[in-house]
Amino acid sequence: MQQYQFDKIYSQMEKEFGKIKRGEEDFHNMMFFALESNLLKVHRQHPSSNSRRLREALALALFHIRSKYTGEPVSLDNFRNEDNERLEHALLMAFDPFTNADLRADIDAESHIDLTNCAIRRRYYEEPVLCLLRLKESVDTWEKRMGSNGYFDFAESIIGPQVTGDDMTYVLIELQP
Repeated sequence: MQQYQFDKIYSQMEKEFGKIKRGEEDFHNMMFFALESNLLKVHRQHPSSNSRRLREALALALFHIRSKYTGEPVSLDNFRNEDNERLEHALLMAFDPFTNADLRADIDAESHIDLTNCAIRRRYYEEPVLCLLRLKESVDTWEKRMGSNGYFDFAESIIGPQVTGDDMTYVLIELQP
């Protein structure tokens, strides 16, 4: 895979899932808080996992999601490094039952979500994809305004005081029948 193909994941996923309109972010606050608090925790421990690496991590997470609902694996080792991999893992821990064992246990115990069904998996990932795409826009905006670590500087100023500890948080997504 070439860099161009790697970067195209954002437009491909936006075409397939849509995007959150400006002003409608509040409907997604639970997911945003889980994603952003996990990211801040990683960034605090590893400052080299910065905004630039976050943009890469977002793409890696989107490819991970797509492979989970299509069943088509993608080799991304050429794009993965220690810094973006930490951030990718933090993102996935917020919603992905194939990454987060506690979340998987909650889904299995409290939900009627059949994770063996690819169509249901696709529906399950709708909310995270929308939020990841919106986060990418935010990263781009804050990098332009504040430099290479702009997103994390912004996030620290907004939710930093609410983010404590090292444990990853997650959201249990409920699908409507």
